[in-house]
Amino acid sequence: MAEAEEDFSALPLPDRFQHKNWKVRKGGYEDAVKQFEVTPDEHDPVFKPFIQDSGSLWKGAAADSNVAAQQDGVAALCAFLKFGGRECSTRTRGNVVSSLAEKGLSSTRAATKASSLEAILLYVELDTAGPVIEELLPSLGNKQPKVVAATLAALTAIFHNFGCKTADPKPVLKILPKAFGHADKNVRAEATNLTLEFYRWLRDAMKPMFWGELKPTQQTDLEAQFEKLKAEPAPKQERFLRSQQAAMARAPPPGADAGPEEEEEEEEVVEVDVFDLAEPHDVLSKVSPDFSDQLASSKWKERKEACEALFKILDVPRIKDGDYGEVTRGLAKCMKDANVAVVTTAANCIEVLAKGLRKPFGRYRSTIMGPVLERLKEKKVAVSDALGAALDQVFMATSLGDCLEEILECLKHKNPQVKEGTMKFLIRSLKTTREAPAKPEVASIAEAGKKLLSESSEGLRSGGAEVLGTLMKIMGERAMGPHLEGLDEIRKTKIKEFFDAAEVKAKDKPKPVPQAAPPKAAAAPAAARKVVAKKPAAAKKAPAPPSIYAQRPQPARLKAPIKRTLAGPGGAPAPNLASPRRPLSQAPAPMEEEVIPAPRIGLGGRGLAGRPLGKPAPAPRMDSPSPPPSSGFSALEKAELDELRLDKDRLLRNCDDLRQERSRLNSEVQELRNQNAQLIEDHTRDMLSIKAKETQLVRARSEAEAADAMCAQLRREMERLKRALTAAERAGSGPVSPGSTGEGS
Repeated sequence: MAEAEEDFSALPLPDRFQHKNWKVRKGGYEDAVKQFEVTPDEHDPVFKPFIQDSGSLWKGAAADSNVAAQQDGVAALCAFLKFGGRECSTRTRGNVVSSLAEKGLSSTRAATKASSLEAILLYVELDTAGPVIEELLPSLGNKQPKVVAATLAALTAIFHNFGCKTADPKPVLKILPKAFGHADKNVRAEATNLTLEFYRWLRDAMKPMFWGELKPTQQTDLEAQFEKLKAEPAPKQERFLRSQQAAMARAPPPGADAGPEEEEEEEEVVEVDVFDLAEPHDVLSKVSPDFSDQLASSKWKERKEACEALFKILDVPRIKDGDYGEVTRGLAKCMKDANVAVVTTAANCIEVLAKGLRKPFGRYRSTIMGPVLERLKEKKVAVSDALGAALDQVFMATSLGDCLEEILECLKHKNPQVKEGTMKFLIRSLKTTREAPAKPEVASIAEAGKKLLSESSEGLRSGGAEVLGTLMKIMGERAMGPHLEGLDEIRKTKIKEFFDAAEVKAKDKPKPVPQAAPPKAAAAPAAARKVVAKKPAAAKKAPAPPSIYAQRPQPARLKAPIKRTLAGPGGAPAPNLASPRRPLSQAPAPMEEEVIPAPRIGLGGRGLAGRPLGKPAPAPRMDSPSPPPSSGFSALEKAELDELRLDKDRLLRNCDDLRQERSRLNSEVQELRNQNAQLIEDHTRDMLSIKAKETQLVRARSEAEAADAMCAQLRREMERLKRALTAAERAGSGPVSPGSTGEGS
């Protein structure tokens, strides 16, 4: 037996893998692990027989009929993938993954299950998840429920470790309804676990893919479990592909300041939108050919029905790109419709069209956006909400720079409703944009916001402060400082409140400054200081030579050099030249001894004033140089200069304070003017009301006087009748009726 075993160990590993004796196969698997572990790199010759075989050897090892040998065979496969690299994965996965799913994942041994799952994860790690998932999906149709359940568990592990950004969830989401409809409860339980894992990564974005095909009871159970997951933090990728590991190894270590920003970027990366998961729908072919004619109908119900039919067609998660020019022109025309129901339905169509197209909708923005902004004059809340939702989706399909020009133009609109709606749209755009605006755009937005601060309406003034506060949240307080100069403290406080409460998605990130630049930048000012300091010194060392005419004995001009020596900095004359405290050493007394009078022999070569007509000859160089004149200040002059500088600084500060006070007063004056205009308008309205009331009062008074006159007349008639009745009674003629009495009279 010992000799036979030695003969088996001498066989090549591929032969031992295919031996009919399970012990030989088991020994071959164990020896393969040992040889793989000691290889220097993935190009070692020990891997070649298994790569050239295209995975047939590993397929047999994963599906070994002996459970003990199978356990070692799957372990050897893990070692082969771990040390063999990417080529070992791509050349063998086509034959091995399906065997692992059918035989390894459903094994009765826990070690075999764990090794099989690890092998599948290694196949994903070495290359990509797509081909591995594609090989696993056919196993979901296996007749044995335990194979289906094990495959679903493996898919759950893939998405749990690598996330839905690295592994595409769309192929698996499509088969979930079939898994939920399986007769075996274990399969349905694993389908539930997989759905919960998807919900951790995708949230509600996954529902349009399969939610409608589930039973109501299943939806209710899943919703109850979703509520528990909402409180959990966002999941993070736990295992990375080899390509991702190499990229992270090449990347420089992040600094302390860059840590939070990188974490935010990672969180943004894992966000998955329903748009990314959905398949594009061809809706253009479903639009009615006479859609434009229906919108041109004279009956508003027909126009509304045309928009409603279009909405049903466009209401899909993702729309296939095409020529929607005619549709957008028709919807833009509907914005001017007199019926608000048509306007609302058309706005809903614009919303779903922009949401379904995303970036391709940008070429229709100029057609749609202007009419929608103009229609914001509508006061009904339902209409304004529909228009606002349409504008938001148009903005999401474009960018802030594309929409800013029309937004700023509508902020100058004479209609306050349009102005207010545009302002709210700008605030929402600033909060949702992911790109910080450029400096010219910041200046334009800040200028528009400051103009809103001086509006008569409180809503517009508050909105202007919110615009500036939100913009400050994006750009930072330092960058917005110059744009807020001249505003009073009350408005700045209001802007700061909105700044603290604002939540934005974009942050202005300044360009990183190179590390070698600061020393050079610091050296440049030093060099400049040296040059500036040396120039006056050179000027002092090389004074201009005095002319011959200046050397003539002129007692009245002997003090001229003294005046030059007392020149202040920059050439300005020093104050208080006749100060008695000036030191005597500053006066160039030796100049009087050095002056040599020029010989006056005739007038040859000179003018009538005795001055030379030609260029004066340079003065002869003296052997004993005179001491250089001192140009320093006395202590008193320095004190006076310091006082003057302090006075200047004080005056500048006073000017700044007065300028700010003037700006504040101008703002108050503007507010008072607005209030005055409002009061005048109210007064005019009250006066008109008073005049109307006076007219009514005069009319009522005249009617009352007419009624009084009628009453007096009736009273006199009644008195007359009473007198006639009394006279008749006295005459004793019996009772007389008023009618007969009247006739007799």
